[in-house]
Amino acid sequence: AEDRISIEKNVHELAAAIETGQDASGFAADAYTPYVFVMEAGGKLLVHPTLAGEDLKEKAMPIYEALVKATPEGVWVEYAWKGKEKHTFAKRMNNNLIIAS
Repeated sequence: AEDRISIEKNVHELAAAIETGQDASGFAADAYTPYVFVMEAGGKLLVHPTLAGEDLKEKAMPIYEALVKATPEGVWVEYAWKGKEKHTFAKRMNNNLIIAS
């Protein structure tokens, strides 16, 4: 439960910083534990430890399909990746960005 709280807090903090005008691509994914990532609604990752600049629809469609369920309030989504069940908190921004961790 504590992990879920800190993950939500990280996502909301990053969203607030972007809303105040900070450039999303200027954030370091691994400055947060667990890492955060920022994706354009079309699938391009702006912030990610290893896939920044890549299209998530091409690299990992199951993850993309889960992330597009993001809401403005933030929602927990689940997907299977490399044989493991993953739980990610995802928040949709007004500027068509999705922030998740």
